[in-house]
Parts: sequence; C-alpha cells; structure tokens
Amino acid sequence: MTLLGLHVRDHSTLAVLVDEAGRVLSEQSHETGGALAAARAASAGTTVEGAGIAADLAVDVDAVAAAVGCRTSQVTAGGGIALAEQWCGAAKGARHVVALSLTDTVHAGIVVDGRLFAGAHGQAAAAAWLALNPVEREDYRRLGCLGAEVGGAGIVRRLVWRIKAGDHSRVLEMAGGNLAAITAGQVFEAARAGDGVANSVVRDTAKYIGMAVANLIAIVDPEVIVLGGAIADARDLLLEPTRAELVRRMPPSISQQVSLVPAALGEAAAAIGAARAAMLAAG
Repeated sequence: MTLLGLHVRDHSTLAVLVDEAGRVLSEQSHETGGALAAARAASAGTTVEGAGIAADLAVDVDAVAAAVGCRTSQVTAGGGIALAEQWCGAAKGARHVVALSLTDTVHAGIVVDGRLFAGAHGQAAAAAWLALNPVEREDYRRLGCLGAEVGGAGIVRRLVWRIKAGDHSRVLEMAGGNLAAITAGQVFEAARAGDGVANSVVRDTAKYIGMAVANLIAIVDPEVIVLGGAIADARDLLLEPTRAELVRRMPPSISQQVSLVPAALGEAAAAIGAARAAMLAAG
C-alpha cells in the first residue's frame, strides 16, 4: 500500500509517499504551485491508494482527489502531527495521545483510542487559544494566549521587552544590534551560553508550555504527550522545566501517569499524519 500525505503551509507544500507502516518512501518540498501541483508531482508514476492533506487553510480537496485518483481527506496540521507520532513516532503503541508543537504558531492534535478527535466543528485541540493569563491583550485576541506567548514571535517579543526595559542580553549583539533581527533560535542559543535574560525568557516559555500541557492532560487523560517543533529542537532547555511545571500543577496521581516525550518525526510529521488519516478513512 502506498499513501500520499501533504502538509500545506503558507508558502510551501511538503509531500511524502509512505507505506502501510508509515515508512517514508519519498519526500518532496514544493515552494510553488500549492497542494494540487505537489500532489501531481509526488504521485507521478505511482499508484496511490489513499491521500491526505494536513493544513490549517482552505484546500481544494476534491481537485487533489481527482489528480491522484483516490479518496482524499483533510486534517489540521496539529492533527496530522498527533496521528503520525502515534502511528510510527514517539508515541507508537499508545492509544491516547496529545501532540503539542511550536513553530511560528502553536499546533496541537488529540488522538483518542487510535483515532483523531476533531470535535464538533473540526476545531478540537486549538491549543493556541488556551487562556493561561487573566490579562487581556490585543495579541491574545489575534493569536490566542498560548500562541502569543510561546510562538516564535512571542519568545522574541518577551526578550525585546526585557532589553527595552534596560536589561543586557548578548542576543542583541548576535542580531547585529537590530532588535527587529532577533530570532527565537538566537534566544535559545544565548540561553545555552548562560545569558541570564535569555534564560529567564526560556523559563517563562517552559512555564506556559507546562500550564498548557497540564490543561490538556486534565481534559484528555492521555498516555503520552508529544512535544514537537521548537520544544523538541530545544529539548535540552525546555523539556525538564516543562515537566517540572506540570508536576507542580497536577497531583501525582495524574502527572505520574503521563509520559512527556520529544517528537521523533521532525518536519515530515504532519504530512505523514495526513497519510495516516487517509489510511484510517479507507477503513
């Protein structure tokens, strides 16, 4: 069985062909042309028995289905990540899984008894909108509280606020003295080098992630929480503080029952999960 998975992003599409065990047979990144062009290119010369799309934006699913000649389904990016990690990644073998991934924004997905839980309107696990701070801010209304605090821009914003308040951080030097050029990666790099301001921002980031994880566990009661994106990339900085925040906020009878693990599938996870969704839809 060969399955096609597409992860459609704002400016590119990642396409993978996988087998029935989730092994990636081929992988292509398409910077132009969107989902339809990526689907045609990835499936050329191959009989595809199922196709799935992971996307948080509108996609012409029917056009993709016609191009590849098989039924095609769509899930959110977070849903794709959760399905992939539960199928053949860090949570393989678990039946109840939550995935939380940070990039420029927050993606999350919930797998219950081996199946993606989408909710009544397909909006389940919209974790960026978890309300974790009683303060009301404009960016919370645009991005959600968690999204505004732990997305890449939120991490940078909190460090910039500290510099503008008079704190010294070598991150500014790393960015050539240009506040607008600071990246979340530079914040993590400086924290590893012992920069106090960067470390403070990282601790605050882990606190928000831990609060979000605690809320998700309280609602879903999963076996495994998979932490991906920037959390996995900076696991040396974020994983244990996140775990500590979870333990601080939950009773041992709950916190000790859940495994927190870094994601295993990297950038291909959402596309692999889209292929898994197609496999499950086929029965």
